[in-house]
Amino acid sequence: MKTGGITTAVQPQALAKAADIKAAAKAFEAVFLRQMIGSMRQANLGEDILGNRATDQFRELSDAKLADNMAETGGFGIAEMLLKQFGASGGTK
Repeated sequence: MKTGGITTAVQPQALAKAADIKAAAKAFEAVFLRQMIGSMRQANLGEDILGNRATDQFRELSDAKLADNMAETGGFGIAEMLLKQFGASGGTK
């Protein structure tokens, strides 16, 4: 009896797991960048002329979107380091 081997049955699960790890790594990078940008915003040099709660909320939303975009492009490499650490870079290992 000839069989295809175990690798063909396991491969789709491994690819799905690698995709889940990649998504989690990018999400972690986005959260990290949001915290970093938020900390930078708190370092005020002076009083804001237009400073009110609506402006603060807009800046928080803008910072969150900026962090998501930065994480998606992978410019900081945090997600890549996590993928290497967990062995999910391209589904190998």
